[in-house]
Amino acid sequence: MTRVMASDYMAFAKLESGARFSLATSGVANAEFADLGPLPELTLHGDNIYGWPPLLEAIADRFGIGANNVVTATGTAFANHLAFAAMVQPGDEVLIETPAYELLVSALKYLGASLSIFARRADQAWRLDPSVVIAAITPRTRLVVLTNLHNPSSHLAPLAEIALIAQAAARVGAHVVVDEVYLELMAGPHGAIPTSFTPGGNIVVTSSLTKAYGLTGLRCGWILAPAELAHRMWRLNDLFGSTANHPGEQLSLWAFGRLAGLRARATAILEENRAAYRAILGGHPALEQTTFEHGTTVFPRLTHEGGDHFFRRLKADFETSVVPGRFFGEPNHIRIGLGADPAMTRTGLERLAKALG
Repeated sequence: MTRVMASDYMAFAKLESGARFSLATSGVANAEFADLGPLPELTLHGDNIYGWPPLLEAIADRFGIGANNVVTATGTAFANHLAFAAMVQPGDEVLIETPAYELLVSALKYLGASLSIFARRADQAWRLDPSVVIAAITPRTRLVVLTNLHNPSSHLAPLAEIALIAQAAARVGAHVVVDEVYLELMAGPHGAIPTSFTPGGNIVVTSSLTKAYGLTGLRCGWILAPAELAHRMWRLNDLFGSTANHPGEQLSLWAFGRLAGLRARATAILEENRAAYRAILGGHPALEQTTFEHGTTVFPRLTHEGGDHFFRRLKADFETSVVPGRFFGEPNHIRIGLGADPAMTRTGLERLAKALG
């Protein structure tokens, strides 16, 4: 079995996706220190050998669980890697959706997993169909991997449907990992997040403050897991990260107390950009698409050319970038981000429309 030793998508995102008008990012535009208000006094060191207790407790309180169910991690990307590494052995069968976020696929292949896929279909608005997933589970399945909101389409799966999948996985001794980083956008009026995690179940959730709040620089990520599994992840992290950046933990805790304002900022940006998208590209004849009233991305199909060719032409001729769909297993699609600065996003959308003809 050949192990994947790098992520092609991350190399693209870091080295190739930049443009004057970038629609390639999936998160909300970066916040600044000013958006966090007057900052607390920081200490360089703290008692954080397996996570700083005040931050662990803040995350736990937010989801109504115990701190022993929480593992902090450097962003969702590493949360996913750590969760997978604690549950997957080389050769284990892992069932994953397609279209899928490439970094999930690459991390699993790096760990030596044997991947099996189930399809989310464009003609079903990228719906997560429990019957399709359950039919694909076998006695060899050790893990089922989902994203909710779905990356790249932004489809929202009902928690009851994820629970059905988890029940089927449990019957063969498998866990379900749900990347909920974009679900942070669906917070209720008091900030409650409709997570699929329950402490006594077989669902493991990963998330962070990065995508929904523009706090990428804090790298505040977490895993919600049954206590025994969470303990295994902390011990495994001794091999990877040892202890966290303590000033970053303190700033992350400070940010948790200011999520309402950050959420309002994100909502305003996304509503303006979503309206611009509907006005400029919503009914464009060169796109086949489903759009939602939530999420940070859309994932249309190009009717006249492939995603890679369109990306190169769009960037060279219109100074605008998107993400080619091949990174999600759909080469005729593109992912368009709606979380960036509204003025820049509108201009990028207008240029994208011109490139489509």
